[in-house]
Amino acid sequence: MKHAILTINAGSSSIKFALFPLAHPLSAEAEMSGQIDGIGTNATQLAAKDRTGQHLADQAIPGEAVRHDQAFDALLKWFLASQSGWRIVAVGHRVVHGGDRYSAPIVIDDTVLGHLESLIPLAPLHQPHNVAGIRALRHLLPQVPQIACFDTAFHRSMSEIAQMFALPRALTAEGIKRYGFHGLSYEYIARTLPQYSHRARGRVVVAHLGNGASMAAMIDRKCVTTTLGFSTIDGLMMGTRCGNLDPGVVLHLMESKNLSVKDMIRILYKESGLLGVSGISQDMRTLLASDKPEAHEAVDLFCYRIVRELGSLVAAAGGLDALVFTGGIGEHATEVRHRVCQQCQWLGIRLDTEANARHDTVISAGDSSVDVLVIPTNEEWMMAHHAQTLLAL
Repeated sequence: MKHAILTINAGSSSIKFALFPLAHPLSAEAEMSGQIDGIGTNATQLAAKDRTGQHLADQAIPGEAVRHDQAFDALLKWFLASQSGWRIVAVGHRVVHGGDRYSAPIVIDDTVLGHLESLIPLAPLHQPHNVAGIRALRHLLPQVPQIACFDTAFHRSMSEIAQMFALPRALTAEGIKRYGFHGLSYEYIARTLPQYSHRARGRVVVAHLGNGASMAAMIDRKCVTTTLGFSTIDGLMMGTRCGNLDPGVVLHLMESKNLSVKDMIRILYKESGLLGVSGISQDMRTLLASDKPEAHEAVDLFCYRIVRELGSLVAAAGGLDALVFTGGIGEHATEVRHRVCQQCQWLGIRLDTEANARHDTVISAGDSSVDVLVIPTNEEWMMAHHAQTLLAL
């Protein structure tokens, strides 16, 4: 029987999973990957494919308002029935928030799980589902070690000043500070960047652009600052999230329209961003293909915000040696990369338009003083690597 590491990324309505064969070195490609969509509804679906792209599963999970534990139970039953040649020896979980306590992956025991639950108030839309995934897998695979891999950990190298808000000290002492997220993605890029650029240890800005979007500045592959702060709605405009917003807007809307906290959460997290501005879609592909002015405006604003944040990050890093695009939009949206680079020529960026159109790894021109790269991220591999390393498998 072959041994493998299972990775889990549990969200509010979906579970993404991947299986990595135990090997030295660990393969960059998962043997199998997939997701369960529609959790909480009566239309929950499990889909999986192998490393060649061949479909292994596309089936409904029966039940009304399927819960996370039921979804995991269905996943394990399907896995044991169809992939009987594999034995899971570890599970790596993406956990959005590690607070100040966790700056590295850790084996989950009852004490750690209690700490993770105590952080739910800091990430109420993500952390409960991460914890639910951990609880479910601990119950289903009681003898298999579970590893928590934190999205905040990579950013703990930021200085205390970079993490501070200008709020009363009594509040900041309670953990109100800039944490940063998408850390597993940034960690993967930092790890692999030396393969593609001799400037990897210099001043680098990584743009993780997807439905969730953020940017981070690194020096010597360590985080200096990042656009996401206390929550996952700061910084860049995203698919349905607003990004940077004057807090006075929130106060005004709550008072003038008599909106509750739940109302504001819905607006800021679910109804804003590309979807809110365009009124059409949160999908960048749809907006780039549209001829409607609202779609154009949403794309323009998305790129404008990237350019503004890039200037801020370059200032914090003291210059720019390399710019990396990653994430679904960063890896595939030629037009977004083109617009950002065109507006940042003052930084010494020169884009090779043909290389950009081909989605080459290096898309900067020969006379560019800044390396511009497109590097696919691999958060799942990062989790599997942490599990293998931590357990010395």
